[in-house]
Amino acid sequence: MVGDGHRPAGTPLRAAQDKAGVPPGVWKGRGLPAVGLTAGDVVTERPAELLLGEGRHPGADRIERERLEAGDTPAKARRATVLGRPIEHNQSPETEKAKERTPWLAMDLVFRPSSTVHIAWALGDDETRRVLELCQDIARDKTLAWLEDAVAQIRWKSGGKQRKPIRDGLIVAVFRHYESRAAETRPLLHDHAVISIRARRPDAAGTWGNLSADSMLANIVAADTLYTLRFMEEVTARLGWAWEMREVTPGRRPVMEIAGIDQRLIGWQSTRRQQIEDALPVLVAKYEERQGHAPGERAAYALACQAADQTRSPKRTALLSLTELRARWRASAVVAFGACTVYRLAERARAAAEAIWARVRPVVDVALAAVDVTAVVFVMRGAFKRHHLLAEARRHLAYALRGRRHRPGLDEQIVQAAADDYTRPVGRGRMMTADLHALYPHDTEDQAVLRALTRKRSAAPYERARLASGALTARVHALRRADRLNSRPRPHTVTVPTTPNPRPGRRAGRELEPMTDVAAVELTSRTLEAAAAEIAARLKAGVQERAAARRSSLKSAAALPPSAHQPVRPAPGRTPPTGGVA
Repeated sequence: MVGDGHRPAGTPLRAAQDKAGVPPGVWKGRGLPAVGLTAGDVVTERPAELLLGEGRHPGADRIERERLEAGDTPAKARRATVLGRPIEHNQSPETEKAKERTPWLAMDLVFRPSSTVHIAWALGDDETRRVLELCQDIARDKTLAWLEDAVAQIRWKSGGKQRKPIRDGLIVAVFRHYESRAAETRPLLHDHAVISIRARRPDAAGTWGNLSADSMLANIVAADTLYTLRFMEEVTARLGWAWEMREVTPGRRPVMEIAGIDQRLIGWQSTRRQQIEDALPVLVAKYEERQGHAPGERAAYALACQAADQTRSPKRTALLSLTELRARWRASAVVAFGACTVYRLAERARAAAEAIWARVRPVVDVALAAVDVTAVVFVMRGAFKRHHLLAEARRHLAYALRGRRHRPGLDEQIVQAAADDYTRPVGRGRMMTADLHALYPHDTEDQAVLRALTRKRSAAPYERARLASGALTARVHALRRADRLNSRPRPHTVTVPTTPNPRPGRRAGRELEPMTDVAAVELTSRTLEAAAAEIAARLKAGVQERAAARRSSLKSAAALPPSAHQPVRPAPGRTPPTGGVA
């Protein structure tokens, strides 16, 4: 609530927030009227302490005083202020493993845009700063509304095994921070949305219970992609900027950045990331020495978290307002890269956006998007659930539209098309996987190509996913061209060329495994386009020849006597000819 750090005893909350340089928090969510709060009100100390610290009604002091005046015992008066099960239950000696339990009363979701947004927000003019903050507010609120409507569930009946949608909505306290934890503080516009786990059940009495944690956590990635998509759309609509993909880590998913922002400024802003990357090799070396092998995906993530904790430094102690911070950031960037790089960021972004819109037409094809989403999620996960498809569908929209608004419900439409046409159920718990027979109805050769793409273990998973998606997209384009030309598609293949393996440490003379390049997919697409154009030219010439022959036959038939116009009977066992191309 006061930034990172501790508040001195006896210091009021508002004074501590002023000292830390952060604005006061505000209440959000449709569940606020149930506890007597209003959306947009400032988060004060005592209601936040009662709700987020004790799981009680924000007006518990008043309710308890009224109950005592009415003659209730202190225990009964306190129990009337508790929302759901009291946290003292976890500390009761009658509860199993009571001493090992820690009361869990809220979850913290962090809404953070991409690096170029922080740069434009910190180094741009005041109008640009205010518009970006407004875009942050809108994207965050829309994401929280989606969590309320489509995700949030409450545990029901004994054991909490059943789930039901919540009755009103969520109760959220939002706090905005401006800085990162780097040794030299850098701009980092982000919001902490502290969601209370207390919510009302959809029964007649409106009893209180706890949110289902697994439902919320399972949809965190889908919420993240929705926030990114909404933020991009708001920025493009209000500032006219466009977005482009930037590869942060080779072989991993790219991130969307504002076009026209100098990429060198990202290194100046992301000093915290560099601190973690500098400390990570030491931890990895110790892990390999201790375990005898390189860390896997989960171990690598745990080591990265450990490196972040070890390099975590306290925030600044100087009292600086946002205006003073922006002046300091601008001076630091000018010293590092020069005034010509720092100033006029908005003009450069608009010019880059005009160049992008001149060559890019943002269009979403639902069928192709469903194929792309299915291929990527299948290669990345093998077996997956609906929320995995939803997250990838929103990424697809962000990559394809580059900030243009999408039709409401388009992401769900892509997911439904992918689930209906290209997946099949597998295992338990609503798991599904890609249906290769639906992707390749009668073509076993393409299935073999897809397996070669998905099993190329020398490449990163996302790289293999994009290659598989490219192969499937090329096949869909070929089928569509064949349908338009009313002919059968020619057999096509996606080649898997053999190239040198870039991984170091390979022994000389060892046979290299086949690798797939994106250029092979593009070459196949161009070959298919040339073949389609040749087929179209041949069909057009054939139609013209048949039309000329028909005109000459009509003229000759008109010159014959009436007795010559007799119908031609087909030979026994033969069917009469029909028109068109089979």
